[in-house]
Amino acid sequence: MENSTRRSFLKQTTFLSAGLLLKSTLSGMNLGRNPTILLVSGWQDVNIGDIAHTPGLLQVLETFMPESNILLWKKSNATPEVRQLLESNFPRIKVLYGTVDQSHHVESPELLEAISKADLMIHGSGPSLVGADHLACWMKLTTKPFGVFGATLQDPGAYHTGILKKAAFIFTRETLSIDHLAKAGIAGSHVQFAPDATFYLQIHNRKKAQDFLKENGLQERRFICAIPRLRYTPYHKYGRSSWTQEKIRQVEETNLKYKELDHAKLREAMIAWVRETGNKVLVCPEMTYEVDIMDELLIHPLPDDVKPFVVKRGYWLPDEAASVYEKAHTVLSFECHSPIIAAANGTPFLYLRQPEDTIKGQMYYDLGFDKSIFEIEQTSGKQLADRLMEIGNDYPRARTELTERMDQVGKIYRDRCNFIQTL
Repeated sequence: MENSTRRSFLKQTTFLSAGLLLKSTLSGMNLGRNPTILLVSGWQDVNIGDIAHTPGLLQVLETFMPESNILLWKKSNATPEVRQLLESNFPRIKVLYGTVDQSHHVESPELLEAISKADLMIHGSGPSLVGADHLACWMKLTTKPFGVFGATLQDPGAYHTGILKKAAFIFTRETLSIDHLAKAGIAGSHVQFAPDATFYLQIHNRKKAQDFLKENGLQERRFICAIPRLRYTPYHKYGRSSWTQEKIRQVEETNLKYKELDHAKLREAMIAWVRETGNKVLVCPEMTYEVDIMDELLIHPLPDDVKPFVVKRGYWLPDEAASVYEKAHTVLSFECHSPIIAAANGTPFLYLRQPEDTIKGQMYYDLGFDKSIFEIEQTSGKQLADRLMEIGNDYPRARTELTERMDQVGKIYRDRCNFIQTL
């Protein structure tokens, strides 16, 4: 046995023999109102949507399970900016870092202690069961319950299915995942819909946002935001993928084929906005790579009379983005989470959905946002422009309808947290 493996084995054996981990089982378990929850979340920091999952779900738990004690196990090492974001907005929540090896062991004594203390483990919102190894580690060390809150679970493989079959609850962020789980043999009252936790994002950086708006002459409710996106995120260009050459070729060919077709439609809405209102457009990113495509796809091709009305923003964090979207008239986005952040801040949106962007877009239909989601291959630029101007023509009504939808989101979160407390 190698030294590192032996050390890990001895540490975990010590905890087990001390009786610190296997202290409760799902059978007869009653979490009550003040459980200790170990939340695993925080998949990556190159996307304000992925960052926003974590503070969104922390806010859900603090709001609807206020007597619980929450420990956050962040899956990826946070950048200094994201670490500060979490610590400043959630000072009472302890944030833990540490990896799980291929044998589902953890080296960190701090994490082992957290697993010991926690009554429940929750896997946060995300594109899949991203923290499957973390749940497997939990299952290896304890028989206490665990669940999933607001994730897409499309075509789960054998490994994920084996874990999910033992979950005390599975809340999918759109209803199509419920069908996928049923095909995998997972069904029951513990499988329910709970939208992506970003819908409950309540963090802000209003000072930074206000300084940016003032500097660029962006007046409250008199500018729109436009967010670009390629059909596939080019992770291979940033050293963050293990794609084959065939996969890379497919990604690049697809992006090249559709990037102008897609963004010409968004530009048409931008042009109509500027010419009909005389107001500005803020082009901004949801992911880091989009800073590099803004000029090519959304700014340089614009007519000369429109370009002076366009402002550009570099990569930012979700607290500043939320505070800017809060002041915008409407957010138009190819990305999925900027519209959600806008909605959480009372701002109407148009989500321009590309078919490659997984089944997560179904959540918009599930929540009744049919007039706000546009399947881009079945949509013209004129339709986007017309809908944008329709929102402006009766803006109070658009905001009232949004508030009604968001009230329903809050009720769903409350009901799901009530379900957890009955375990």
